[in-house]
Order: sequence, then C-alpha cells, then structure tokens
Amino acid sequence: MDDLEHSLDSLSIDQSPIYLLKTRSSPSDAYESHFTNTSSGKQVPIFVPVLEHVFRDDALRTLRRHAERFAFAGGSPATKRQIATNNPAKKYGGIIFTSQRAVDAFAIVVSKLDPSKLEAMFDKEMPLYVVGPATATGVKSLGLPCAVLGEETGSGEVLAKFILEHQRTLARNVTHLEGRRLPLLFLVGEQRRDIIAKSLSAETLPLSERTQVIELIVYETGEMATFEESFSMLLQQAAKQKVKEQWVVVFSPQGCEAMLTSLKWLDESTGRFSQAKRNASQCKGWIGVATIGPTTRDYLKGAFAFNPDVCAESPTPVGVSEGINRFSNGTP
Repeated sequence: MDDLEHSLDSLSIDQSPIYLLKTRSSPSDAYESHFTNTSSGKQVPIFVPVLEHVFRDDALRTLRRHAERFAFAGGSPATKRQIATNNPAKKYGGIIFTSQRAVDAFAIVVSKLDPSKLEAMFDKEMPLYVVGPATATGVKSLGLPCAVLGEETGSGEVLAKFILEHQRTLARNVTHLEGRRLPLLFLVGEQRRDIIAKSLSAETLPLSERTQVIELIVYETGEMATFEESFSMLLQQAAKQKVKEQWVVVFSPQGCEAMLTSLKWLDESTGRFSQAKRNASQCKGWIGVATIGPTTRDYLKGAFAFNPDVCAESPTPVGVSEGINRFSNGTP
C-alpha cells in the first residue's frame, strides 16, 4: 500500500487519479504510458491489483522440456546444424499468447534456457501470435528469433481471424511435418474462452486449413485477498484530499463486487447497485467507472444492475481514454 498512498500524496489539485484494476505489466505498461503521456499530467494512473496469479510448476517444466527437445524447431539454419532437417521432435507450428501472465510464465522458462541455443530451439519461421500491443511488447522482450504477430488485434475473435489468414501465407514446411499440419500451442490460465480453438478448427473450414490448438494451463487466477482493503484505503485518502474527479477502469469480472462494495454503491439487502447510494457519495467527489469491453460491462449489468459510465470501443489504452474523454466532454 505504501506505493499506492504515495501516488495519491503527490497529486496536485488539478490532477485526477485513474485506478487501473490490474497488475502493472512488465517491463512497461501500455496503459501507464498512454495516460501519463497523453493527459499532460492531469490524469495519474494508479495500479490496484485485483487478481493473484500462481504459475503452475508442472506446466513450466513441460515447456522447458519442449524447448530443450526441439519441439519448437526444425527448419532454421541454426537448428539444421544440430539436428536432422526433418525433425521428428518438432511438435508445434506456433505459440499463442493472449495474456500478460502467459507471457510472464513463458519468460520464466526462457530465462532458464541456454541463451546460446535459443536460435536452435526456436525456428525464426515459427510465429508467436499475440493479442494487442501490451502482449506484443512482453513477447518481444524475450529475445527469441521468431516473428511476433498480431499486435494490431485487440480480442480473441480478431486474433483468430488473423491467425487463419496468416497461416495461409506460410510455406508448407513451416506448417506441416511428415504430411500432417502442426498444431499451435496456446498458453492459457484456467479461466479462458475457447473462441480461438473453435475458430481455428471449425468444421466450416476446408480440411486443409483446420488447425488443432493445444491448450497448456500455465497459471491459475484468484481474487487478491487484499484488493478490497487496498482500494478502500485509496478512496478514503482521496476523500480526505478532496479529489474532485476519479476514474476506475475495470478489466475483468473478478473484483467487481469488491469494487462496488468499496465504493459503497451496493444495497446491503439486495446486493444490487443503488443509484441513491452513488448519488450520496458524489458529494465527496465524482467517481466514474469504465470497463475494458462488453464482457465486463455485461457482467456488471447482469450481476449488480450497474451500467458503467464508459465501455471502451476497443480493449486498448486508446479505447479506454477516448471513451472517458467523450464522456467528460458530453459527446456520444
């Protein structure tokens, strides 16, 4: 909590905190960079982690064995010097990342590999598919020889379409081995949607284009026990400092109840949103709520009858900030 409190302590009278209900991405966070650089210092991003992630050691060991046994290699010149050209050990035609936590898990694996052998372990022709700029930045920082693709996508649906189109452009010796199409490895948490796997193996696709997606659960997620306390303390401090405007950016359904409880916007008898309670709290300073996309918005509406002020048109820093700016300016 010390870092969070310090962030509020340093606020000037014309600055507004933007609480990002997420863990700060490493090595840099796109939301932090965007709000810091585009608001002329008037909006101060403050991270309030909601989720606690635990990496699965068994999965990380599996990934390390895959790499060391050339499951991701077989076609690059560096690999040909060490193993047979048609490498029967090669298992995958690419890797899919759709979360920063999956990138973090893979980074642990890469850090334990021999740096001098990375070019032999990973074909430069093998694509690493990512969803959005934050995930792309994390994967690029790993220093692998592979191409990182999909940075311009912002959702699983869009990434799935991108992968289908890109796979059609690849040479057969990249996508196939011994006459069969190589599957893609998807690094996931235990809570995930299956839109990518279904899209890439849909029966509506020609048999020659269907790609199996093998999911490997590399992390588990739960709501952080200290989130409600940390968030409540920030709100209390903001009230003492008479902060005029605050925004809360919600990234997932997890933590929504704790957020609304901290804001004191829930009716105790029904557990549903109370507009009267929100109105009563506004005299201490206005607080707006923005969601990263429709999934979280719909969850808030369905579970708590709360309609957030902003739903980003795209799940990106630009999408969130544009939504907040339109709301603040009174434009649709």
